[in-house]
Amino acid sequence: MEHTLKDVSMEEVFQKYEKKYKAVADQKRLQILHELTQNGSVCVCELVEKMGMLQSKLSYHLKILLEAELIKKETKGTWSYYSLNHSEVNHLLSEELCCLFRTRPANEKASDSSCCRMP
Repeated sequence: MEHTLKDVSMEEVFQKYEKKYKAVADQKRLQILHELTQNGSVCVCELVEKMGMLQSKLSYHLKILLEAELIKKETKGTWSYYSLNHSEVNHLLSEELCCLFRTRPANEKASDSSCCRMP
């Protein structure tokens, strides 16, 4: 079910994007996202090696990306596999966010615009 911006407070919308942008405002987390983009679903054991970091440090960064809903986690046996949450990453680059800051005629509300649909 789709929600329009009028169904959600602007504060909630801003909080959602703040969390996502804080998550990507780190070089290591951007590298993790890049690895997932290039390789699809990746085992945490492989990420430890590719990223050259301790598993505890990697887990910290993965937790932030998970909380921001930018990645997905799937457990298979004893291993965790991570993949990009394409729909959420696309929202960071979408018209949806641009719509929040687009100048409109005085008589047009944000909810009137077709680009302002929330997932």
